[in-house]
Amino acid sequence: MSNCRDEEKIYRHKKIKLVISQIALIIIFLSLWEILAYFKIIDDFLFSRPSKIFMLLVQYIKSNEIFKHVAISVYETLLGIIIGTTLGIFIAIILWSNDKLSKLLEPFLVMLNALPKTALAPIMIIWAGTGISGIVVVAISILIVITIISAYNYFISVDEEKIKMLKSFKATKFQIFTKLILPSNLINIINIIKINIGMSWVGVIVGEFLVSRAGIGYLIMYGGQVFKLDLVMMGVIVLAICAYIMWKGIDLLEKYFIKKRGKKN
Repeated sequence: MSNCRDEEKIYRHKKIKLVISQIALIIIFLSLWEILAYFKIIDDFLFSRPSKIFMLLVQYIKSNEIFKHVAISVYETLLGIIIGTTLGIFIAIILWSNDKLSKLLEPFLVMLNALPKTALAPIMIIWAGTGISGIVVVAISILIVITIISAYNYFISVDEEKIKMLKSFKATKFQIFTKLILPSNLINIINIIKINIGMSWVGVIVGEFLVSRAGIGYLIMYGGQVFKLDLVMMGVIVLAICAYIMWKGIDLLEKYFIKKRGKKN
């Protein structure tokens, strides 16, 4: 019992140390950036500086304008993640349940995965519409194929002996999937979602560059057009914070399931 407590204390100590190190790294980076800009070692017109970005962010927070842009981008990103991941996993299930279909579609999935989706974004937006629907379609197009491929590979990598054992008890494919394949790959599916967060954000930002009149991508694009680099950097920082918060939420969910699995074992 005491050994477990000691291990837990060591783990917590390491975790606190890591968080402090990460915060210190951010502070050092921002301080160095500010100093270099102040002494004109780097051009603050091109690179801006943390103090200016912070002051601009405060202005946007006071006017509540930033919340409108963040809400729109987060909504579009969540739609992309939910629809793209759900659809991708559903298609992966179909491929897992049908070997002939998976072999037939495999080369097409590889080709689709190789296509430059961001370059095709204008065409997709024309097809789907110039509003939120078009932006969400771009986000889905970036993550869906890799979701299908990743999920399918996870499904077929489950221990074949366990599958044979279930078949010996006359288990149906549906029972094999729900009792073995899905529970075995729950953590893997969460990892897919973690990857899809970044991919969905890429699609949303690209879509907002092209057609949106609001959102984080629009702020970055508008700042670039009027050569207001403070606004560009503020948009990038807000984007990074939003992406991190979403990723951290899924990361906590993953840790919860891992802990739950550990207790069962």
